[in-house]
Amino acid sequence: MPARTPNAKASAGALGRELGATFALGWPIILANVANNVMTMTDIMMLGWLSPRALAAGALGFNLYLPAFLFGTGIVAALSPIAASKIGAGEGGESVRRASQQAFLSALAIAALAWLVLSQTATILAAIGEAPDLALGAGAYMRGFQWSLAPSLMFFACRSVFFAVERPRPALVASLLAVAFNAVANYALIFGKFGMPALGIIGSGLATTASQTLMLAMLVAASFIDPRVRRLRLFALPWLPARREFMALWRLGLPIGATIVAEVGVFSASTLVVGLMGGPALEAHTVVLQIASLAFMVPLGLGQAATVRVGHAYGARDPDAISRAGWSAFSLTAAFALLSATTMTAFPRLLIAPFMAVEAPQNAEAVAIAVSLLRVAAIFQIFDASQATLANMLRGLHDSRWPLVIALAGYWAIGAPIGVALGFALSLGAVGVWVGLASGLAAVAILLMIRWLGSERRGFPPGGAARRMRRTGAV
Repeated sequence: MPARTPNAKASAGALGRELGATFALGWPIILANVANNVMTMTDIMMLGWLSPRALAAGALGFNLYLPAFLFGTGIVAALSPIAASKIGAGEGGESVRRASQQAFLSALAIAALAWLVLSQTATILAAIGEAPDLALGAGAYMRGFQWSLAPSLMFFACRSVFFAVERPRPALVASLLAVAFNAVANYALIFGKFGMPALGIIGSGLATTASQTLMLAMLVAASFIDPRVRRLRLFALPWLPARREFMALWRLGLPIGATIVAEVGVFSASTLVVGLMGGPALEAHTVVLQIASLAFMVPLGLGQAATVRVGHAYGARDPDAISRAGWSAFSLTAAFALLSATTMTAFPRLLIAPFMAVEAPQNAEAVAIAVSLLRVAAIFQIFDASQATLANMLRGLHDSRWPLVIALAGYWAIGAPIGVALGFALSLGAVGVWVGLASGLAAVAILLMIRWLGSERRGFPPGGAARRMRRTGAV
């Protein structure tokens, strides 16, 4: 074997360092994402302990809240690539601070508008035909829960800056402490423990609001302590609208928010479709979706790390560094997806066991369907992980409009029709729906890969980069 040239060795060394940097940034983000999911699972579990009707009412309320949350998260998520590119370009703290404050103001504005709608939760649900007692219960839950939207979006905006300066651990610590606080607060306020009043369903909503507020407060405190973030003076007053930075945030963030809503929407629609196929199918679908969602936290976290690493190189206008950052994140994601797919194929019943008694005769049909769905989910993992990372790689290039078009086409024009056709016309049931989901994800992943390769083939051209950075406020 011929010896590698010094240039080849240097390139391999740079790639190795990039892999290490991506992993070091990614793992705390992954755990923080898992912690945020656990908070939602805790609310659901505690409401289930209260009563099945309380659980159903809470779920209805949460699903009304979800679109505003997802949309708002997409808007403030645009701060991460914007801040990263500014840092990569060597801009000062004032530039990052102005961009950050537009994200904070946007979070508050989105929450205020959403509160006007969410305050009418009971009326809205009753108008669309939900049972009166469930509509009233969801309205009661929302009276405590809706106020969590502002601190939650503010937290996501703030943590975007921490990620951009490669300081993810304060967000992780805040999330983990909030998970513990949320569990205790739910238990205390729902059931009247530790000297607190028994508030029932509204107590769960108040506990979540308190937990999200605590999480934000911890990250704000960290912004005054962490040396890399402190110099940015994120929360220095006054917060004034800045038209250029505000428009840049929304120009990049609107497609991101719409993409997130499109993706989550197709999974929500799949649940409604599978619900028409009977109880066992819906039970199996719900369990496998939870397993897949938990596995998704890894590529999501690595993708968010890719946004930052690509964004730094993009701001510095370094095509080689952009390529290394993107492919490093994609390689780590692919390795995890292969492990995840292998686990789902080899140990399906072991993965299902925490959610239902796999040996119980009454669960036999649901378990059999879940095992079949996990086989599809194993293939699903490869495409889901790929599209998540590729979308975030492109966001690091401030490229969010075409990924939105790709998402809409893949999920709704390809995946949804295939799932409905296979599920009903060919009588494949829930398995057919999941094949449709996998088909949509595959289409999205392939098209996003083509877009990334096209950008790489053009050398991430400095001229095009400069124009896009001016449009999105990076320079």
